[in-house]
Amino acid sequence: MRYNRFGHHAQIKLATVLSDIYGVSGRAMLEALIAGERSPIALASLAHGTVKASPAQLAEALRGGFEEHHAFMMRTLLDMIDHLTMQIDKLTARITHLFADHAPTTFTDTDSTDGTGQGLLVPMSDIERLDEIPGIGPGTAQVILAETGLDLAAVFLTPGHLVSWAKLPPRTIQSGNKNTSGKTGKGNPWLRGALGEAAISAARTGTFLGARYRRLVKRRGHMKALVAVARSILVIVWHLMTNPHSRFRDLGSDWHTRHQDPARKTRDLVRQLNALGHDVTLTPTTA
Repeated sequence: MRYNRFGHHAQIKLATVLSDIYGVSGRAMLEALIAGERSPIALASLAHGTVKASPAQLAEALRGGFEEHHAFMMRTLLDMIDHLTMQIDKLTARITHLFADHAPTTFTDTDSTDGTGQGLLVPMSDIERLDEIPGIGPGTAQVILAETGLDLAAVFLTPGHLVSWAKLPPRTIQSGNKNTSGKTGKGNPWLRGALGEAAISAARTGTFLGARYRRLVKRRGHMKALVAVARSILVIVWHLMTNPHSRFRDLGSDWHTRHQDPARKTRDLVRQLNALGHDVTLTPTTA
C-alpha cells in the first residue's frame, strides 16, 4: 500500500507516530476514517494503551483533508491487503503441513531426565533441527529446504557441491601473476536471500558464526564477511540434512582462539613488532 503518497494527498501522517499502521490501533483508526469519522481527537482515542505516541501527537497526525474519495481508495487497498494476507496464511499452512508429513527424528535430551537418570527422548523435525542454527528461524529453514530439497545426500555428494550450486564459493580471478577475488555468481535468488538474512542475524550473535563474521569483516569487508557466514550456514545445513541423527552444536565464539597454531601466532606477532621498528628476541618460558 502506497500509504506515504496516499497520506500526503489527504494530509494524514499516521505513519510518523505509529510503528505499524496496520496494527490494532492503526487499523481501528483507518476503519473509522473510512466509516466517516473526521474528528482527530475521536480518532486518536481509538489507540490502545501500547501505543507510545501521546493523544496530542496522534490527533495532530490525523488532522488533514481526508475526503470520500480517499475513503474509497483506502477501502480498496485494505481489502487487497486482507486478501493477500489470507492467501499467505493458506500457503504457510500448506507448507507447514507438507513438512509435518516427514517423520521426526528422536534424540536423547541429556539436559532433562525422566526421574531415573535417563535422558528424555525428544522428537525433532528437520525444521526444528535447522532452527537451532544461529540466524535461522522456522520460516528461513522452510525456504532453504524448499529450494535444496530434503534428500541433499542424493543430489549433492559433498557440502562443496551444494555451496558451488548456490554460487557461494570464493572466486579467484587470475591475470598473469596477479590473483584477485571476484564476485560470486547469481545462484538461486530465493536461497541466497534466505541465507543472506540468516547471515545478517548470525553476525550479531556471540556464537562461532558471529565470531567468524567479526574476524573476516576487518580485512575483507562487510559483504564478503556475510557471504562467508552464509556459506558456513549452508555447509552446516548439508551436514545436518545428510545425517538425520545429528544436531547442531555451536563451537563457541572462542573456537579460533582455542585452536590457533601457537607457532603461527608467534610469527605474526613478531612480524608486526618488526614492522613497527622493534628488534624482537624471544626467550621460552620455563615451567
